[in-house]
Amino acid sequence: MDLAYVCEWERRPKSNHCPSIPLVCAWSCRNLIAFTTDLRNEEEKDLTHMVHIIDTEHPWDVYSVNSGHAEVITCLEWDQSGSRLLSADADGHIKCWSMTDHLANSWENTVGSTVEGDPVVALSWLHNGVKLALHVEKSGASNFGEKFSRVKFSPSLTLFGGKPMEGWIAVTISGLVTVSLLKPNGQVLTSTESLCRLRCRVALADVAFTGGGNIVVATSDGSSTSPVQFYKVCVSVVNEKCKIDTEILPSLFMRCTTDPARKDKYPAITHLKFLARDMSEQVLLCASNQNSSIVECWSLRKEGLPVNNIFQQISPVVGDKQPMILKWRILSATNDLDRVSAVALPKLPISLTNTDLKVANDTKFFPGLGLALAFHDGSVHIVHRLSLQMMAVFYGSSSQRPVDEQTIKRQRTAGPLVHFKAMQLSWTSLALAGIDSHGKLSMLRISPSMGHVLDMNTSLRHLLFLLEYCMVTGYDWWDILLHVQPNMVQNLVEKLHEEYMRQSAALQQVLSTRIVAMKASLCKLSSSTIARVCDYHAKLFLIAISCTLKSLLRPHFLNTPDKSPGDRLTEICSKITDIDIDKVMINLKTEEFVLEMTTLQSLQQLIQWVGDFVLYLLASLPNQGSPVRPGHSFLRDGASLGMFRELMVVIRIWGLLKPSCLPVYTATSDTQDSMSLLFRLLTKLWLCCREENHITEPDDTLIDECCLLPSQLLIPNIDWLPINDGIISKLQNKQLVRLQFGKAPGLVGHTVSSQFDAFVRAPGQPKIDHLRRLHLGAYPTEECKSCTRCGCVTMLKSPNKVTAVKQWEQRWIKNCLCGGLWRRMPLSYS
Repeated sequence: MDLAYVCEWERRPKSNHCPSIPLVCAWSCRNLIAFTTDLRNEEEKDLTHMVHIIDTEHPWDVYSVNSGHAEVITCLEWDQSGSRLLSADADGHIKCWSMTDHLANSWENTVGSTVEGDPVVALSWLHNGVKLALHVEKSGASNFGEKFSRVKFSPSLTLFGGKPMEGWIAVTISGLVTVSLLKPNGQVLTSTESLCRLRCRVALADVAFTGGGNIVVATSDGSSTSPVQFYKVCVSVVNEKCKIDTEILPSLFMRCTTDPARKDKYPAITHLKFLARDMSEQVLLCASNQNSSIVECWSLRKEGLPVNNIFQQISPVVGDKQPMILKWRILSATNDLDRVSAVALPKLPISLTNTDLKVANDTKFFPGLGLALAFHDGSVHIVHRLSLQMMAVFYGSSSQRPVDEQTIKRQRTAGPLVHFKAMQLSWTSLALAGIDSHGKLSMLRISPSMGHVLDMNTSLRHLLFLLEYCMVTGYDWWDILLHVQPNMVQNLVEKLHEEYMRQSAALQQVLSTRIVAMKASLCKLSSSTIARVCDYHAKLFLIAISCTLKSLLRPHFLNTPDKSPGDRLTEICSKITDIDIDKVMINLKTEEFVLEMTTLQSLQQLIQWVGDFVLYLLASLPNQGSPVRPGHSFLRDGASLGMFRELMVVIRIWGLLKPSCLPVYTATSDTQDSMSLLFRLLTKLWLCCREENHITEPDDTLIDECCLLPSQLLIPNIDWLPINDGIISKLQNKQLVRLQFGKAPGLVGHTVSSQFDAFVRAPGQPKIDHLRRLHLGAYPTEECKSCTRCGCVTMLKSPNKVTAVKQWEQRWIKNCLCGGLWRRMPLSYS
């Protein structure tokens, strides 16, 4: 493990930011991190409980909000989509936070619930019934269905038709369980019930879910001499009211309390966690004293109940009729450790049997199998989640490395130590975020090899497997990029494409845009492939425009059982290879292309981009030997050239209805038919590469004609995406980057490759709305938002009223073309 970056608050004479006690943090599947601090008012001597939300790519752009909680925040929990956040406090108040206008740096409290005066000790969203299992042993399989399989898992509660009902469950310190359900109309149904008839103090608790739709709650009163209790909770809706039923499950005593050598050594249970939210049969326990801790892993198993011989003679037990009981058995335990300050559990749903620790050891180099333990001396250990064997270790600035590297114990340093008070692993377990006792955020890389020497192919295979997992689930893959070195980029892109092409046609269509976005983010990490980033984003834009424009076409007769106009257009354009655009048009039913004049005019900016890009590509064909130029990959991409060809035909037909919607070209001759010329050259180029396995070189005649284009038409300047200002490309040299909340880094020493300077928009130059293709001026006055991943910029509010354009804008209301989240930008961005 090593530090990627640290981000801390501005140092002031009297710092008013102080960590919460207890401090909590949460990491979403979209790579957003939420954590808490307290804001001290020096004059009134009171505390404001703050919630901070950051995107890991722009950690300095922190969104801090006064939570409104009167007491300290005890729990934070993201939902399964990573777009909503729950916060709970020591006064029993639970609040649900949602994005304002789908912006990652703007949040608002929408709904909530209350158990007045009863501190919340555990909190979770109800399970939505979606569970995907990773089969590490099948990482070399060609089919995604073999690597990642859907597990039969019932939601905690369903609506009519089987749709999962949203809501949350919380456990309070007095032994109450409260469930809040979000109805489709926005109302909140809340019910509270005691976990058992005899209520007792609950110092620690955690929540997990079973495949049958039930909920399991684990509780402890904080004393290691008391049992750890488990309860089954069933939630239902009866007569528009939420009903909660509870049942006691088998309990356990920690092994250290029954061991004569350690009986009174660890008086307090400090951590109680299920190994995963959907793994209710495995639990992690940590008991501590003032100086040291011990960690134990327990598993719930079904065991046969022995029957006395007397009863055997009366009624013999045959086969599976033997009575079974549930019993907790210890899987593993650590030796005496330094005092544990925080625990972080993996989120990867890797299935391992409870008993087969040999399998666990054989796959111990895979990152998702480790959990993190932080210690008061500032160090962090990654241990196997079942065997608890050491996998990796990180020594903080305040911890001392052992003199003997073979030993784990370290000499304790004098004075107060800085240590992590809260930790979270990323969703692929390749990164670890920790908040220390000074409120500083530290981002740690966790090597895929877990510190062991693995060959390059094995490391690449781990990264590729996790990229495929993110592609299938839709999770953000920023934490994987932390480990991609420039010399890996080309290999990863090629292997990712190979694996994608092995999938079924239906699955390829579903993942078509996601893999392009993934390739773009990878190519950004190497100077030799950075020009291809523009190509991939242009391809995403092309796919989106093609889908939108084709969706506007309507069949002449509504009950026509034939193919849709868009499918028919694709089929005819692929069959008819004529270089004359008018001859291709003759084979189409032009009545299907009739649209309102206002709609056609409103699409002119998108149509102009298509025309400009085709002209740019053809004009760059003579320079095709230069792969550093954006657009180079399109010259061999038959599918993309075919899309451009189809769009040119559609635009030609629409131009007959509304000439002002046509792309505008600056020609040297008034009689020049620019559309026909470009279509003719584009068709010739498309014919060279229409078959992926049989690509031929363009003939000299085509290249000569393309050489003449600059003398016939003015070649436009293409507005490429700006180079993203994120942190990921600055972490390639493995040197620690120090950042400050609320202050963008100077990025000294991190310059863009000189070969790409011509395509970067310099400060003070006119800006452009990348989605609407509208010019915003050098210093825009309209509020804008930008993508957290690719840097795409668009206006926050729509200036359009035409339905077709609104349909285009609605496609990007939640996410960018590349799938990244939006964040609000300051006015006059540079």
